[in-house]
Amino acid sequence: MHVDARSSARGVDLTVTVPSGAVTALLGPNGAGKSTLLAFAAGLVRPDEGTVRIGARMLTDTGSGHYVPPHRRRVALLAQDPLLFPHLDVLQNVAFAPRSRGDGRARSIRIARDRLDTVGALDLADRRPRELSGGQAQRVALARALAADPDVLLLDEPFAALDADSAPMMRRVLREVLQETSRTTVLVTHDQVDALTLAHRVAVVENGRVVETGTVHDVLRAPRSTFAATIAGVNSIEGRFTAPDVLTTASGTDIRGHTDEPVVTGSAGVALLHPTAVAVFVDAPVGSPRNVLPVEIDHVESTGASVRITSVSTGGLRPLHADVTVAAATELDLVPGRRVFFVVKAGEVALHRARDPHARLDP
Repeated sequence: MHVDARSSARGVDLTVTVPSGAVTALLGPNGAGKSTLLAFAAGLVRPDEGTVRIGARMLTDTGSGHYVPPHRRRVALLAQDPLLFPHLDVLQNVAFAPRSRGDGRARSIRIARDRLDTVGALDLADRRPRELSGGQAQRVALARALAADPDVLLLDEPFAALDADSAPMMRRVLREVLQETSRTTVLVTHDQVDALTLAHRVAVVENGRVVETGTVHDVLRAPRSTFAATIAGVNSIEGRFTAPDVLTTASGTDIRGHTDEPVVTGSAGVALLHPTAVAVFVDAPVGSPRNVLPVEIDHVESTGASVRITSVSTGGLRPLHADVTVAAATELDLVPGRRVFFVVKAGEVALHRARDPHARLDP
């Protein structure tokens, strides 16, 4: 599936190609444009400009005025709210999908029973939606989406409305279903657990653009966007390469590190440093090549065996994190408002080229 669409009202300029037969997770903060991308694909929102296609089948083309209505797209959307018909029992709810596609009643019932069995909900066939728990209702909604036999399955944060017990169970069900069907799937989430357990690839959306793409392993191991770095638990500093081993921020701070890929002077890049690699000094250190960042402590929190020190955003840098021992935090009197130095060796800093904001997933 390929989406290349823009909407000024929604502030998005989205371009992404989703590989066939794989699960792609859309990660990003709230309001980034993830759900809008799904709405473009499902035909629920028409872009000001752009195209949407599945394989060779064009669904939206604003240039020619071509537009396939949602019910003819062979695209199924499963949202946070199951949206089951309250006046129909579970079996009839699921059978509605093939019936609306044109299948006869008997065939639709057979398909509905089969899909309910697939998601482990056949025993719920005679119940009404009001008799279902949140997790049960979401299973039924998934069965209905599968019963439509879509070319593409769109999942918009399907676990967000579930409780702590239902969400892991639903995640297991969905994982089994996706492995069994090998259906092209796009999963919107802000939870790295969903990406790790369900997806093959990731696309990160920030401020209305796809800013990073790749396999789940590559993106979380070496994130090149702010959101991906956040969920991967590492510090990220953006800038431009002024030398092969130096990244300079917009405020003029030089970050020295190492890179395993060719870089072009002046090109955008990102420096990654793990909180455990950041030492905290009360006085500026001297000695071996190090990155020394003067910061003000914003807040301090316990993370179990260690203490996380978070800096105030300043000098064009986002808040940075340093993990130190409880003893060190006590001895150095690391409290909010204190000015200290975050220090990290150049060998602990990985420098990467920034992703093209218009990057596409390989088909």
